[in-house]
Amino acid sequence: MIRVQARTEPSTLMTFASPFLAIVLTLIFGSVLFSALGKDPIQALHVLLVLPLSDAYNISEMLVKMGPLLLCAVGLSLCYRANMWNIGAEGQLLAGALGGSAMALQFVDSDSALAMPLTLFAGILSGMAWAAIPTYLKTKFNSNLILTTIMLNYIALYLLIWAVHGPLRDPAGFGFPESALFSDATLLPVLFDSGRVHLGVVLAVLLALVAWFLLSKSHLGFKIRVYGADEPAATYAGFNAKAISWFVMLFAGALAGLAGVAEVAGPIGQLTPNISPGYGYSAIIVAYLGRLHPAGAIIAATFLAILYMGGDLAQIEMGIPIAVVGMFQGVLLFFLLACDFFIRYRIVPSRENMA
Repeated sequence: MIRVQARTEPSTLMTFASPFLAIVLTLIFGSVLFSALGKDPIQALHVLLVLPLSDAYNISEMLVKMGPLLLCAVGLSLCYRANMWNIGAEGQLLAGALGGSAMALQFVDSDSALAMPLTLFAGILSGMAWAAIPTYLKTKFNSNLILTTIMLNYIALYLLIWAVHGPLRDPAGFGFPESALFSDATLLPVLFDSGRVHLGVVLAVLLALVAWFLLSKSHLGFKIRVYGADEPAATYAGFNAKAISWFVMLFAGALAGLAGVAEVAGPIGQLTPNISPGYGYSAIIVAYLGRLHPAGAIIAATFLAILYMGGDLAQIEMGIPIAVVGMFQGVLLFFLLACDFFIRYRIVPSRENMA
């Protein structure tokens, strides 16, 4: 028999090296997987990881995918640091896209300077409102936050599908489930003529830096870290647990809502049923790969965005199923959690068995 024993002092070096070790193990697994699929693993990894950075267009597309991943991951990082297990970034993103689209459609025939700010504001508020539902249930009735946030993801998805088939469907769209195209006054400005990189990507990076300053340099950030590390000690110190819970959840909802509205008012330009390939779920991996640190999330979001872009290219160039990218993400999270486990714990023989 064996048992798990906590290490007296986990290695600081290995704690920081854990994400890189997990990436290496994932690449090894990927090589074996590509070989099993009858593909050249070296070529497949080149297409998956190098080709997305091969020219200006691919880099711009990678940055477009990085924006929503980063926004969702930064919000989740603060939640997890406060021990609030929010799995609802996907639903909050979809709610933000839905609320922002409803506002944007009010300006289809308008060139008002207020169109874009109001659209963004509506998306942010919608994400916050969606995050407020499980937060209220948690603080009022002590409901399971993981379950409520996951269930609300599906409710948000089907609410969006209902909207594009019903009240928000383009009346001149020949019955297709999509809204009318947004006016130019509503769309986020594109930064470069050669690609689709828009203002939302810049906002994502700036907000990640703001969250880093908040978490690392402010008194509120200190409360969040203490509350997440030792809730009884935080309560004894007089910290308001409900206020901290509400803040991190609404902050995460606001960022996810911004990610959603930035998608529809950015590269898509209208509301469609498939605005997200699972950014809110992948953001969980980004948050952990970035060590629950907003600055680390920038690097991790870039890596995951490369995987997203590389998956599209691998499907086109080599006929590799797009599901392989999802498998890569899952395996990456598995190896990351496994590395973290063995950094904090070790497997030892049971003394009872030895006796």
